[in-house]
Amino acid sequence: MGGMSDPTILAGPSVRRLRRREGLTQAAMASRLGISPSYLNLIERNQRPLSARLVVVLAEQFDFDPRSLRQDEAVGGVDGLRRRLADERFADLAIDRDEIAEWLAAAPQAALAFARLFDASGKDVAAASTDPMDLVRREIERWRNHFADLDAAAEALADELRLSNADIGAALAERLRQKHQLSVRILPADVMPDALRRLDLHARQLQLSEVLDGPSRNFQVAVQLALLEQRDEIAAIANGAQFTDRAAWRLFRRHLAAYFAAALLMPYGRFMRACEATGYDLDLLQRRFGVGFEQLAHRLTTLQRVGQRGLPFFMARIDRAGQYSKRYAGASGTLLLESETSCPLWAAHEAFERAGRTCVQLVEVPDGAGQPSRWLTMAQTVERSGTLGGNAARFAVVLGLEARLAGQLAQARGLSLDPVHAVPIGPGCAQCHRASCLQRALPPRGAALEFDERTRGLTPFSFRG
Repeated sequence: MGGMSDPTILAGPSVRRLRRREGLTQAAMASRLGISPSYLNLIERNQRPLSARLVVVLAEQFDFDPRSLRQDEAVGGVDGLRRRLADERFADLAIDRDEIAEWLAAAPQAALAFARLFDASGKDVAAASTDPMDLVRREIERWRNHFADLDAAAEALADELRLSNADIGAALAERLRQKHQLSVRILPADVMPDALRRLDLHARQLQLSEVLDGPSRNFQVAVQLALLEQRDEIAAIANGAQFTDRAAWRLFRRHLAAYFAAALLMPYGRFMRACEATGYDLDLLQRRFGVGFEQLAHRLTTLQRVGQRGLPFFMARIDRAGQYSKRYAGASGTLLLESETSCPLWAAHEAFERAGRTCVQLVEVPDGAGQPSRWLTMAQTVERSGTLGGNAARFAVVLGLEARLAGQLAQARGLSLDPVHAVPIGPGCAQCHRASCLQRALPPRGAALEFDERTRGLTPFSFRG
């Protein structure tokens, strides 16, 4: 039953629908459940949680499917509804997260109806999209980018490899040789002009391009191990997503293989202990585990093991034009990544002019209900693997953490987290309703423009809503 044993689950509407379907009074149903009518009344009104024992009794007595208690997953939970309510059509409404949570708990069917109608309207491109990348991102968010079984398998293998060789690169290569009869060969760039990794089964070689640096080579070998040794588990998770688009299925499998590879290089227990001991010091963690900044950023969004949770980071990758090529909200709940482009006031863009340095910035963003939320963001440029010299493709990778949690970070030392020092940014001009922003290039979509020929404001656009 998965999470159905959670003693705090509120399931009043589901229980009420079941009782009415069976044509029972509260007294009759309470008798069959072995509880008092008054207690059942409290459960139906979401004033008492549904215990694991009662879930079992409901299943036995009424052919009740416990999975129906997770109907909130169909809308993406509270965060899914927040995402929809962040639309510009609701910009004038102050709907906070608690209100959304109450609505979802009290009337999940009504929330689902709203979500379906909203998605069908075509206004929420991400929710209604058939684009494979959007579909995969939503599926990753549904898991909060934490795949417990893959993490456990990677950690077990890492412990095994550590016993054989302290050098992770050598240990990975030896694993390929011993278990799969594959050797690792580094080939010149002119021999592999269009590939970074190639599995040549005829030659029994995993071929890697010489343009890969050390961390990238280790990562590619780890990915190949994932594809060889975790094929069934990866396929099972990917099949569970029930994608109708084959490209989405393949993209998701690729993400899962990369997830396993990162978990193998940064095994959960050791990595968490290192994070806590160093204050999540990004430079030290890179050196300790022999990984690049982007690999580290990915891993920091995945730390959601029950009983051993890490800080809820989000991660994004943008180009100079502010376009997102990667977005992982993890468990952060941020809406900052839901825009089409990033805000030019975000220091993530400054990273392109400060190669090799981490740009740290305290930012304030609207949370979709008109309320500000503050985040500490850390950005650094990376070069795409396989590019050299003047042809290098550069991106800015950004890590973010809610400001109230950021005081313990090494990168926050000496930095004021006082709200007065936060830089206001938005989700890109077309979705941002901040008035009097000097950087504004476009009015927000859906806003009513206002004109006063006698006055020229600080920006060329005045608007309502």
